[in-house]
Amino acid sequence: MTGPAPTPHKVLKSLLGAWALAACSSAETAAVEEHLTDCAACAEEAVRLRDAVSLLHPEDSLDLDPRLRSRVLASCLGRRPPRVPVPDWAAPYDAETARLDALLRDIGEAEWRAPVRLRWFDGERSMARDISAAAVIGHLRAVDGLVATGLGLPDPLGPETTAGGSPEERTEALWAHDPDGQTPGAARSAWRAQTTAMIRGVSFADGDAAERSVPYGPFSLSLRDSFVDRAFECWVHATDIAEAVDYPYAPPAPGHLRQMVELAARMLPSVLAGRRRAGLAPPARTLVAAGAPGRSLHLEVEGSGGGHWHIPLDSPGALGSPEETVAHVALDGIEFCRLAAGHIPPEEVAVGRDGDGEAIRDVLLATASLSRL
Repeated sequence: MTGPAPTPHKVLKSLLGAWALAACSSAETAAVEEHLTDCAACAEEAVRLRDAVSLLHPEDSLDLDPRLRSRVLASCLGRRPPRVPVPDWAAPYDAETARLDALLRDIGEAEWRAPVRLRWFDGERSMARDISAAAVIGHLRAVDGLVATGLGLPDPLGPETTAGGSPEERTEALWAHDPDGQTPGAARSAWRAQTTAMIRGVSFADGDAAERSVPYGPFSLSLRDSFVDRAFECWVHATDIAEAVDYPYAPPAPGHLRQMVELAARMLPSVLAGRRRAGLAPPARTLVAAGAPGRSLHLEVEGSGGGHWHIPLDSPGALGSPEETVAHVALDGIEFCRLAAGHIPPEEVAVGRDGDGEAIRDVLLATASLSRL
């Protein structure tokens, strides 16, 4: 019994182009490659054709650009407006929680247990604490609960919590109840359900909701400022997690970053006054009536989200004034945010300075003192 007749040389030569493009059937490919072992002329032609094809189709990596998810998310956020628009002052929180959720979707269970370093400034020195990514998400839930309850949503610490009202007390209470954090899926789902409910709640809130007071323990913020504060902390801790698991993470959109910087600048006079009461800053030099121009520092924040502010130095009720400026500091917007997050010691921040050295030192320390666990 004889096998199939061999394919003629002329036919095999005509298939070389299709073979070079990987367009032959499996039977044709086998026949061509067997022929190339015996026919030097066809083998030489096959090499030339394969080289030509490689020039037409350069090899590309199959690995996705690690920034692709962030770009797609940013594009989605910037396109179709929602049926019920999110207030401008809640938009940074909406965007930052979505970006953190994308990061959490990408990391594996082992990375949820990886040590994440939290850093802050306690008013006198830099502090640090290593916890898991799951515990970081628990921390965000606990502090977000201050805002959630103000919107009539359930408290993540439970209906009969005995924890104090400060962010630190609430966080420690949650960690004491669940020191290792929930399983990754449960931790992320509980946090995301809460953030989504908060965004929905504020979108349907009445027009006066923005100025509603939210207690933070020793101080209060308006609901408007609370959402910007929570967006800032979400970004800071998302960056902490990203650094721990070697994940690329970009800063917020410029408009959102500007809201965060502006809130920090507005809070500085009160923080300066609090540091004086605690004996951590020298006494005020010149007291003026509330609303009157007073001794000021010109804060210049450069780059994305930047701007100019005149910070009253001696009384939180005074009016910052260019005419009363005694010092000027200039620093990059991301550097300013890292300082406000307690991620850079005040003495190490890259800053241009001119004028009253004591005023500059007080403002840099006050900026770092905005941070907390």
